[in-house]
Amino acid sequence: MSISAPKTMPSAKPVARMPDKIGKYVVIREVGRGSTGVVYLSHDAYYGRDVAIKVYNMDTGGDEERARIARKMFLSEAHLVGMLQHPHILPIYDAGEENGHCYIVTEHVHGARTLAAYCRPDNLLRIDDTVEIMFKCAKALHYAHSRGVIHRDIKPSNIMLTQDSDVRIIDFGIALVSDSDISRIEGIAGSPSYMSPEQVQSLELTNRSDLYSLGAVMYELLTGSRPFRAGNLQKLLHQIVYATPPPIHTMRKDVPEELENVVAQAMQKDPEKRCKSGLDFAAELTRVHQRLREANSRIDRQEQFGVLRRLKFFHEFSHAEIWEVLRASNWQDYAPGEEIVKEGEMDDRFYILVTGGCVVERHGRSIGALDTGDCFGEASYVPGAKRTATIRAGGNVTVLKVSSTLLEQVSASCQLRFNRVFLSSLIARLQSAERAPAAATPPAAE
Repeated sequence: MSISAPKTMPSAKPVARMPDKIGKYVVIREVGRGSTGVVYLSHDAYYGRDVAIKVYNMDTGGDEERARIARKMFLSEAHLVGMLQHPHILPIYDAGEENGHCYIVTEHVHGARTLAAYCRPDNLLRIDDTVEIMFKCAKALHYAHSRGVIHRDIKPSNIMLTQDSDVRIIDFGIALVSDSDISRIEGIAGSPSYMSPEQVQSLELTNRSDLYSLGAVMYELLTGSRPFRAGNLQKLLHQIVYATPPPIHTMRKDVPEELENVVAQAMQKDPEKRCKSGLDFAAELTRVHQRLREANSRIDRQEQFGVLRRLKFFHEFSHAEIWEVLRASNWQDYAPGEEIVKEGEMDDRFYILVTGGCVVERHGRSIGALDTGDCFGEASYVPGAKRTATIRAGGNVTVLKVSSTLLEQVSASCQLRFNRVFLSSLIARLQSAERAPAAATPPAAE
């Protein structure tokens, strides 16, 4: 077996002058520059949103190979316009060509930083924050993979962290798209430090190659060091295929062994030994995250079980089924006035009020209330649906947050019971709202 280094593109020549307009978009200012082109800020007046315009560098000085690759990368991203609509994937709104310039229009996220900023030993994220970020990335990759798209270049600089700690995966310029020849770009294989062993060896890639790369990113976020380091590219690629990275706990002692095991599984040399999907990867991270929270919890599990058993929501559940729901959930306290869910946001959790009451708000106006034992989060039943109301703690509140990802892992009887009780509660709320005056509790909490 031979390992060949991927070709890289030489740096692009500087763009002489900032254009006044690109297509229908008026250019405000330059916001970024790289080897493949320049990114400008604009405003889409029709939709009322700021956008980023990436203009590919086609001025390759007569180098036909570089020009061919640049055009292929443009066509690869242009092929994905409107195709990937997920809260943790940077949306591609538009693409076009004008005066020999090819451009892609995406969401512009003000104040965002890439994860590369948190890969230094002196600037690492908290462990539970890293787990949550990787969870979102795994779910986003599962979404992309389910639509036949393999990213091929997952690395810290291609994952953005917004000012409110949300995540966007960016740069699908070298993605593989099933049933499409557009994305087959020879000579571009990704960033070497994060490439999977099969990617290094130019073997056929599956979704598990992206999961390996995500594991390599997680390793670096936890330790501040890349899994493999070498004096030259050939040695680095050899290590990726044959070597084992230094154990995480030797560089950061507070990383739990179970989390280190998740990273190790993601970085298995044999793709068949990794998680089957991003959804499975996300489920593993959720379990670890909950165990981390449990280690610091002031209420032990037996006491939590006793509290849930007395709630009206769980009256029809067997003891075994309550334990299953408890293991698929986490317990969280909120202070008076604190937001539990926010109007317009997406998440995949169901909520049950364990203690206290909440206020339901829409467009900043109070439209109803929830009390101990009530549930909300019905948007989780609809993939990609946004919350239609804000739920705010009316006083000191404790909430059981049930992960829909982990709920898929419990027994079929428990899933059916949960869905039946949850939907029955929503129907009762609808019927109550029909009998009440218009200002009373709304038919749905969100």
